[in-house]
Amino acid sequence: MDRTVVVTGASRGIGRAIAESFAEAGALVVACARDADALADLPEEIVTQRADVRDEFDMERLMETAAREGGAIDVLVANAGVYHGEAGHTPITAESYAAWDDHVRTNGRGVFAAIKEAVPHLAADARVLVSSGRIAREARPGFGSYAVSKALAEATARQFAADLDIPVGVVDPGMVTTELTDGMEGRAPEEVAGLFRWAATEAPAEELDGGVLDLGAWKRATR
Repeated sequence: MDRTVVVTGASRGIGRAIAESFAEAGALVVACARDADALADLPEEIVTQRADVRDEFDMERLMETAAREGGAIDVLVANAGVYHGEAGHTPITAESYAAWDDHVRTNGRGVFAAIKEAVPHLAADARVLVSSGRIAREARPGFGSYAVSKALAEATARQFAADLDIPVGVVDPGMVTTELTDGMEGRAPEEVAGLFRWAATEAPAEELDGGVLDLGAWKRATR
């Protein structure tokens, strides 16, 4: 796979699985997270950089690193996210302003910063993937401002899709067991990494652009 791929939030969970999957396929992967130490045990062929999606200057430097290391960016996976509290047990009525602000800043504004700073370095046939979930589209009790922030992330993806000449869309892997889901049962991150690779390389561009690709679409296309 002769591609340059940038993955934000790659120190754990889905982001780590995505970065490793692309690297195994031969892509040049540039991965970031807030905690540089948490990136240390990624495969050595992955280029790592400490970067916080809440800081646009960190995002600018990350994309410059990717362009310097691998040329134009072919795939951006805007995956970094946080969840303050216990998943499913954070009703919006009890939400703190601090949690609201950081959810929106990281999960929403962070997607904006990652894509905006990648734009000058994107290949003509690049694809941008935003990691999200059904909670962004279907409200459920107990997910508070996390759900709001994921809806913001998806709206941000749609607006970039409208304004850019490359496909920008949402990838929804369903429930995945990670630290963010706080023990809620779901698939292992490694089981859904292939969905992101498919969305980045084989999925019809018109279905990705401004849309949502989920496990069902992947399975129907690859069975």
